[in-house]
Amino acid sequence: MEQHAIRAAWEQFLADGTGPDGISRPVAASWERSRARGVGVGLTEAPLAEEPEIFRRRSVNVALLAAARPALERSGLFLAEASSMMILSDASGFIIETAGDPRVVDHGRRNHLEAGGFWDEGAVGTNAIGTALVEGRPTQIRGAEHFCEDVQRWTCAATPIRHPLDSTLLGVVDISGPARHFNPQSLALAVAIGQEIEAGLHRAAKIEHELLLRNFVSKRSIWLSEEILVVDRRGVLVHAAESARRRVDAPPDQRARDLRRIVGAAQQEHWEEACRERFPNASVEVVRSDGEAIGCLIVMHRSRSRQPSPQPTTSGAISREPDIRFEDIRGDSTPMRDVRERARRLAQNSLPILIEGETGVGKELFARAIKAASPVASGPFVPLNCGGMPRDLIASELFGYAKGAFTGADESGRSGRIEQADGGVLCLDEIGEMPLDLQSYLLRVLEDGVVYRVGDHVGRRVNIRILSMTNRDLSSEVEAGRFRRDLYYRIAAARIRIPPLRERGEDVALLAQRFAETAAAREGRPAPIFAPGVLERLRRYAWPGNVRELRNVIDAMIALSDMNVIQLEDLPLELGALAPEEAQSVPIAVVALPAAALSPQTDLRAAERATILAQVEACGGNLTEAARRLGIARSTLYLRLADYRATSGGSH
Repeated sequence: MEQHAIRAAWEQFLADGTGPDGISRPVAASWERSRARGVGVGLTEAPLAEEPEIFRRRSVNVALLAAARPALERSGLFLAEASSMMILSDASGFIIETAGDPRVVDHGRRNHLEAGGFWDEGAVGTNAIGTALVEGRPTQIRGAEHFCEDVQRWTCAATPIRHPLDSTLLGVVDISGPARHFNPQSLALAVAIGQEIEAGLHRAAKIEHELLLRNFVSKRSIWLSEEILVVDRRGVLVHAAESARRRVDAPPDQRARDLRRIVGAAQQEHWEEACRERFPNASVEVVRSDGEAIGCLIVMHRSRSRQPSPQPTTSGAISREPDIRFEDIRGDSTPMRDVRERARRLAQNSLPILIEGETGVGKELFARAIKAASPVASGPFVPLNCGGMPRDLIASELFGYAKGAFTGADESGRSGRIEQADGGVLCLDEIGEMPLDLQSYLLRVLEDGVVYRVGDHVGRRVNIRILSMTNRDLSSEVEAGRFRRDLYYRIAAARIRIPPLRERGEDVALLAQRFAETAAAREGRPAPIFAPGVLERLRRYAWPGNVRELRNVIDAMIALSDMNVIQLEDLPLELGALAPEEAQSVPIAVVALPAAALSPQTDLRAAERATILAQVEACGGNLTEAARRLGIARSTLYLRLADYRATSGGSH
């Protein structure tokens, strides 16, 4: 319909209120709404907010602005020749940013088509931003289709922006220009930019979800008996086992509303309070990235108390877990068979045993298996982390304390770990971390079989077996004077060294499959399949964190994967490093670093950065293809690029 015909229909509508013939349904409906809301056709400008309100709105919509930033920066170039501008508004029609042809941007200020302008239909009548918000779909308003006469000098095309995870309306992207320069492609451009912004939001959410899941995996051992909900900053449920979902005791739609009410609709400082109101027996641990809250872990405690224990330590307690047998310790490699047999034979007597090995090799599994196969199998198993508590608490934790021994002490006194282990096993983890002045007291207990509580002069006889664990070379600690020689010989009557995972050959594949089956079963999913090459890549990795690191990697991959097949691209970046024999099959951009990047003095992280950025450039910015060539997960690539932007001030 030509502009003069639209103008005639508009004038007729104003004169007698009759339905305009030939006008599109959205425009006609918008004219009706504008008149019903009392919008004056002589209005020349939209309401304009002051700078403090503009700043507040931008702060609230920082994620939307970040996702739109690339398009806003480009618009200064690609819209200059089109005599147009790009406008970004929030979900209420409040403009938070403009960019494009400087002449058009300046021209827009006459009608407050600028940051701070409020372009809701109720404020300024029919316009692309406000009408797109009402219609909930892409909308184009040309010239005379605007309700207010002075605004009819514009042609605008707008599309709503929704969050890709929950379809929440976030705002509108609009392409506007003088009506005389009408471009039929403006609406298609607005839609394309809107899709680009939504894709950027999706990438950012995936990065944050990966960070949340990694935090969940790292903390899971603290709450082994608790159910945990992983929730992002919008209140979207990122991860939860089916048992945790059932404990929320609400239909999925209601559960989603509850989580949004707790997290998405509240300031971060109120998350805990809102969580307590909905789930009285739960607590919240906020997860941050670069100081900004990106979500939280909601821990559904089984007991009524929100505190895990009234004890003044988290170092350990009498174990109520099922015994572990040597047959439960997986591994068919020769080193594992040898150490299992040695431990099995030593378990049958009462010798104190020092279990040595790197962090994460499974020393406590062996300690529990030794206890289960020993003469004190029916007794308690009491673990104590000598390096996991404040120094001033370790004495009372280990030996207990008498009534009134110190301010804040239990009125009736309390037994220590040594007494609690009577008739069973006291497992001292990180024994090398025990303060030197306490080592003599422990030695006296081991030699005499009598323990004295702090502040008490009455000895209590105990019969315990000592199993000690360390990731240090205690003999070197003895020579350095940091560990008592007599205590070392007392706790190390026999020694067992648990081999690191890198020395265990095919055990890596065996353990990976077992961990994958367990993680999938925990989520109610079928056991996954490993794609060709994945297990081989796992086998060749050095695993500095040993079995614990392998389990965490597998758990994270299962949580992040939507498929039942684990692909090479699902592996984290550190496992995506290529073996020398594979390098020839990789595009030269990956392996052909500058000579300086290969020098011994070069920071390895800088070399990694150069490799990744070179591959992204070689792929023309196609991140999916770059991730495939690098052999890493797309989410890992996004995470690395976000880190580079942060450390370089927004540019590569």
